[in-house]
Amino acid sequence: MRPELFSDRLKYSISAGNGAGTRIARPWLRVDNVSPQKRTLRMHPVQLIVVGGGSRGTGYAGYALEHPDQVRIVGVAEPRDFYRDRIATQHGITPDCVFTDWREIAARPKFADGVIIATQDAMHADPAVAFADMGYHIMLEKPMAPDEADCRRIVEAALANHRVFAVCHVLRYTPYTQALKSVVDSGRIGDVVSIQHLESVGYWHQAHSYVRGNWRSERGSSAMLLAKSCHDMDWIRYITGKRCIQVASFGSLRHFHSGEKPEGAGERCLECAIEPACPYSAPQIYLGMVREGRTGWPLAVLAPDPSEQGVLEAIRTGPYGRCVYSCDNDVVDHQVVSMRFEDGTTGSFTMTAFTRTRDRESRIFGTRGEIYGNGETIEVYDFLTDRTDRLKVTAHSDGSILGGHGGGDRAIMREFVAAIAHDDPSLILSGPEESLETHLMVFAAEKARREGRVVDVRV
Repeated sequence: MRPELFSDRLKYSISAGNGAGTRIARPWLRVDNVSPQKRTLRMHPVQLIVVGGGSRGTGYAGYALEHPDQVRIVGVAEPRDFYRDRIATQHGITPDCVFTDWREIAARPKFADGVIIATQDAMHADPAVAFADMGYHIMLEKPMAPDEADCRRIVEAALANHRVFAVCHVLRYTPYTQALKSVVDSGRIGDVVSIQHLESVGYWHQAHSYVRGNWRSERGSSAMLLAKSCHDMDWIRYITGKRCIQVASFGSLRHFHSGEKPEGAGERCLECAIEPACPYSAPQIYLGMVREGRTGWPLAVLAPDPSEQGVLEAIRTGPYGRCVYSCDNDVVDHQVVSMRFEDGTTGSFTMTAFTRTRDRESRIFGTRGEIYGNGETIEVYDFLTDRTDRLKVTAHSDGSILGGHGGGDRAIMREFVAAIAHDDPSLILSGPEESLETHLMVFAAEKARREGRVVDVRV
């Protein structure tokens, strides 16, 4: 596409800072954009079951509260009383459809259209295969599974049963990503030669999720690159539109271990003499959020009661009050990955804990120009005109990465529901085969990091 056609294409997805033109370029799955013939296929709401009632499962289910005409949550399986009961109450689920274990659902005849699987990473494979075999459509939280064998098993079941299958690579679905992809695909910067992508995990987020939290251990969860950054490896593949064939990687647990523990530090923050001077202090991080009125994630993970008293008790007795230098964590806190794609295009990805913000930044280098993006703004520099266009993305949600991955959480739910309602799996941007491919990129990168060599990505 000639560069002068760029603005006509882009105006449908982003605005140039003046508040104009905020329609989505691809009519993702908006019911008003579906053909009349397809609209008549389904006149009643899609029915879904939630398996795993933590923050992700609860968040996805929230879409049904906003759009009861499109989707209803009719079942839940969750072993923890508070989280199970919360979803059951919010969605008016009848007692006979409230379970402590997904196997209880699998033992019953099929009673919904689809399942949202949002259990812990290592618990994905068995329910995904079982529900696919039962004929349920599936939305599966990323990563699919911690190992290649289970990922392949899940994909084989999804394909064999011809179900709508969506892996929650939600970064693909954000208005920002769709706008950026439109720029790349338009030819405005020519052929992509190289891409750089940075994931700033954030110092306190690393401490919360990957030092004190559920994803701190490879044995209990998975490698950091898979647990946190399979999003980003998948995003790079999506933006380039090219298959990765080789990777190399380096990274380590540099800081969050006993060898870095300051002299005089205690085992828990509330028992530590140097806590006021520690940037990873649990009281400073969590009580600060309470006082700011932020009672959702991550405070909801600490305790059912996100009040100051409830959070303080969680810090005193629970895992989130431990010294970050005295935990049982083993995942890396920084990592880089180098990639070679099938046409010689190269890519690099950096994940680091040691950042102030949790923003992602990218630079894409082409034969006619380059792009810089940070999740909200896209800057496109044209070699021929020596001009930079700065474009502000308008998010079609709260716009917050913290509160829904920049609109991606709502968008994937909307897409999944529409794919079921209109029997159109093409609405899914993150289906089984390409999701498997990008997981294999991650597994190859981890092998490269551990063995200190370049590794082929074999699909």
